Amino acid sequence: MATAFSSDGEAALRRELGPAAAAPRGDLDGFYEMGRAAAFVRSGGFRKVALQFPDELLADAAAVAARMEAATGAEMYVLGDTTYGSCCVDEVAAEHACAEAVLHYGPACLSPCGKLPVLHIFGHQPLDIGRCAEAFRELYPDRQSRVVVLNDVVYAHAMGELEQQLFPEYPNIVFSRVVCEDPPGPAPPREVRQFGRQFLVEAPGGLQDCSMFYVGAEGLALTSFMLTWNRCPFSSFDPATGCGRRETLNVNRALMRRLYLVERARDARVVGILVGTLGVAGYLAVLQHLRELLRRAGKRSYTLAVGKPNPAKLANFLEVDVFVLVACAQNSLLDSSDFYRPVVTPYELELACNPAREWTGNYLTDFRDLLPGACAHVELPPAIPAADAVPDISLITGELRATQLCDRPASQLPPSTTLACRDQTRALAEISPAASFLESRSWRGLEQQLGQTPISKAVQGRRGIAIAYEDEAREQ
Repeated sequence: MATAFSSDGEAALRRELGPAAAAPRGDLDGFYEMGRAAAFVRSGGFRKVALQFPDELLADAAAVAARMEAATGAEMYVLGDTTYGSCCVDEVAAEHACAEAVLHYGPACLSPCGKLPVLHIFGHQPLDIGRCAEAFRELYPDRQSRVVVLNDVVYAHAMGELEQQLFPEYPNIVFSRVVCEDPPGPAPPREVRQFGRQFLVEAPGGLQDCSMFYVGAEGLALTSFMLTWNRCPFSSFDPATGCGRRETLNVNRALMRRLYLVERARDARVVGILVGTLGVAGYLAVLQHLRELLRRAGKRSYTLAVGKPNPAKLANFLEVDVFVLVACAQNSLLDSSDFYRPVVTPYELELACNPAREWTGNYLTDFRDLLPGACAHVELPPAIPAADAVPDISLITGELRATQLCDRPASQLPPSTTLACRDQTRALAEISPAASFLESRSWRGLEQQLGQTPISKAVQGRRGIAIAYEDEAREQ
């Protein structure tokens, strides 16, 4: 943990971006689907378009932008760094450039956006279809197996050919379809729509009677699938290594870790709501929902926008007992083992604070499922008098705690502003509990100290970056 807090970031500052390994220079048009992207820009009549690349594809950004400008006549702006995760569309950075649309390249979580038109271009990553089909046959020798095939979005272009090879041998196989936008209307009874995937389940017992076969490398997407569909056995094929395997990740152990975080959230008195996205549709609604949930549960909450969370940033908020991260389905499952305080998901906070929500074995990673009108929304039960509340014992601290929503006296409610008499002239001053706490701390961040700093003439400053100025002799 000490290393995480004291990292100087030298590795990140000195990292060099080489050519994108997956995109041959001679095949930019095919890999980045220039024709489809240009048609999207021309059909929408967009004059300013933002191009969003992940780090591994950023080396091709200049060439792609130049070709797109030549093909469409529109201005192209490259978003070199994303505010949050690169899998999400960065509408905030795009709006800074006054962009009218976004072309998102590379892996994507397919979370719906609320403002700008978006075209996802995943990139045609290479896939040995013959070896993938062979690995599938080795993992599922029974030709009557009911298997749902999932894939990383960068291999979506090859799924049609893989289906042609496997479907004649496996009549019960189902291939999921990547959907970049939520289809209108409710889903049919046997249709599954999650994580930007859509497929039909024909098994008599539903999805739990099916196995899952994932085409892609191990990562956040696979972890999210396995936690959500934790009753289905998983197998995977890694195109980079050409190997198939049965996933041996102990899902129950992972769930036990997440349920331990639920207990930590029940014990918390001060909760920090981390804004991990400004582009996913519904993020403002879930922020309001979490604030109301915490208020009804008798916990104090603070909303924090820190960009990409890391241990050093969150360690500045010592008064916070637990953080809840509002992000896309993939980035919500943050490993907080190196953090000073645990980081939970909105669903885990609901399990901790909403007495009406019970653990059913189904894990939710998409915060939109918790909102009113969604498939997994659970109304808050009516409050009960504090005298009638039955206390609960914490499994971690052994202390008594309240687990039911209680009526709280108006004087104890945390108001947004508090007015008090400032002097005898009846002037009013605003008193903020957070500001009062900040005043009691010995360190309060940067201070202006107006009138205390002597005035001096401007001089030539140092050149270079903070860890290696040009006038400093580096140690050998």
